[in-house]
Amino acid sequence: MEQSNEEFFHDFRQELLAGAEANGSFQLDEFMETVANELVETGFTEGFELCHFRAQRGMRVDGYWFNDEGVLDLFIADFESRDELASLSKTEVDAAFKRVGNFFDASINRGLASELEVTSPEYSLARQISDRRNAVRQINLILFSERTLSTRIRELPETEVAGIPTTHHIWDISRLHRQRSSRTHKEPLDLDFRLMFGKGIACLPAHLGTEAYQSYLMVMPAEVLASLYEKFGARLLEQNVRTFLQARGNVNQGIRATILHEPGMFFAYNNGITATAQSVDTEVTDSGLAIIGIVDLQIVNGGQTTASLFHTRKRDKADLSQIFVQMKLSVIDSQQSEAVVPRISEYANTQNRVNAADFFSSHPFHVRMEGFSRRIWAPAQKGAQRETRWFYERARGQYADAQSKLTPAEQRRFKAEHPKHQMFTKTDLAKFENVWDDHPKWVNLGSQKNFARYAARIGSEWEKSPDEFNEFYFKRAVARGLIFRATERIVSAQPWYNGGYRANIVAYTLALLAAITKNRKESVDFLGVWSAQKVDDVLENAIAIVSGVVNDDIIDPPSGISNISEWCKKDACWTRIQAHAEALAKRLPIEFYAQLVSLDEQAATERTAKQAQRVDNGIEAQRKVLAIPAAEWSRIHQLLIEKALLTAKEDGILKTAMQLPAKLPSERQCMVLLNILEMARMEGLGVGNS
Repeated sequence: MEQSNEEFFHDFRQELLAGAEANGSFQLDEFMETVANELVETGFTEGFELCHFRAQRGMRVDGYWFNDEGVLDLFIADFESRDELASLSKTEVDAAFKRVGNFFDASINRGLASELEVTSPEYSLARQISDRRNAVRQINLILFSERTLSTRIRELPETEVAGIPTTHHIWDISRLHRQRSSRTHKEPLDLDFRLMFGKGIACLPAHLGTEAYQSYLMVMPAEVLASLYEKFGARLLEQNVRTFLQARGNVNQGIRATILHEPGMFFAYNNGITATAQSVDTEVTDSGLAIIGIVDLQIVNGGQTTASLFHTRKRDKADLSQIFVQMKLSVIDSQQSEAVVPRISEYANTQNRVNAADFFSSHPFHVRMEGFSRRIWAPAQKGAQRETRWFYERARGQYADAQSKLTPAEQRRFKAEHPKHQMFTKTDLAKFENVWDDHPKWVNLGSQKNFARYAARIGSEWEKSPDEFNEFYFKRAVARGLIFRATERIVSAQPWYNGGYRANIVAYTLALLAAITKNRKESVDFLGVWSAQKVDDVLENAIAIVSGVVNDDIIDPPSGISNISEWCKKDACWTRIQAHAEALAKRLPIEFYAQLVSLDEQAATERTAKQAQRVDNGIEAQRKVLAIPAAEWSRIHQLLIEKALLTAKEDGILKTAMQLPAKLPSERQCMVLLNILEMARMEGLGVGNS
């Protein structure tokens, strides 16, 4: 039975209370971070930085994010940790938006930064607004409320603040509930082309009436695509395409050159766009069929084309009126989208392979991590009887979906075995890993850019050696998660902490700790942290010492740099922090060093885990091969022989499989057979899933 808004509110409130306690954060911070994470995951915003500022003269702000395309998101909270679900009036909404608008106006027109403490987050934001006044083309004012709107208003009319076009968005409890409980796990874009552009867009049906889905060929005016991207930005792009654009630049110079110098040849030169939708509305016009509306348009290939059209129009004032782009649109039922959309994107991107773009939730890396998280029990903490699991959410909404059909008693058991604070997502994993193994600036650049970096790195490493990703890797990742979250709590508790830059301090603290131990050819004992399921007092003390040094460094940027959060995103910031490593190493207590393990010892553990994974892979391959009867292998053999697709080696191994169960292929042969099976599927030979 579906939850009511009241039930959702009470569950959400308990989640916030538990999260605030676990993370050592204020409830307001936890509320803003929790809702913002939802919006980042679904592409509504690209990132989020906390920044609380209230003034008696009608100004308030609680968070912000500048994207790379001239859009500023300003967030304001309606939160008082209420015990019961209450209603939010339009008058209160208007007042909240007025206060956050006043903050922007004061930053632009009244020099607000000069009145603020230079090490405070609000100074950093006010200064950035002033410095970027000519670059900001759009403001999104976003209200997060723990109440529910008393009317059905979901968005307010667009206005201007300080002369800049401004949109208003309200995320109340009802809207958050809808987003979490929807099948697609995100609010779909509902586009009305007649309302937006005055008419529909001509299309040609490319499906038969008996097909399971509809598809259309369209010729999209470049002006329409650029305008859609201007209005909706990354929300228009399927998640993996957003990742691709984070990993690459926004403007493809070849596309830009064609737009500027050979617009008439754009259609001929460009590969076009592949997109999906949940549903479309069409009408018959004098010139044929036209699409007049689309629900949940998602570009799964061609994101760079779309972004480049927008940027070239904006930066170069390019005329797009003579440019058209071919688009293949597939209408995919939302229930099929998780399985089908990644495949469409994967196959559409084969001409331009990028590891980050291929790093779907269905990528075998994520599937393996999910398998570990459902199978491996975490040791019971001291004094506790029950072991628990760390729930890896490889696809958005899995944690909620796993409970949706359970009885109340089964739900209680599920939550006891999989506590909410032990759920982590792909972007969480990327944070936990990159601070130790990559440049910490990526974490400071926001979860989307950081995940893009992680995806490219892990995608490449998986291609070389998938056995590196084994039980040890999973346990180490969880240990790093425990340390990361403990560091957030430790930083918040320090007497010098003033409520700002916690994410930056945490990232550089752990990266500096990694550098200090690596210089000694040692490492934190991650398996020890996994076994204890907590960070002990010795490691906590070391983290507190290092974080203090990091804080002192980042709040004192070099002369000429006044913006601390921007400074934290630069290579030079990490270079300067690393200079403290040698002196800081002498300040850390001897007990800390006594707990470290040598890199040689860790390498031996990794080798053992890699060998075990190789055995597991072989056993799994044999299981899959044995599940397919000999007659089916004979049929596959015949079909591939007819198409002349088999090598002599593959032919011999297939003949072994044709003798099952009398003759069993070796583990290595089974790996080859699974590759043959995939080849047969790619050839469309009607091979079923094993």
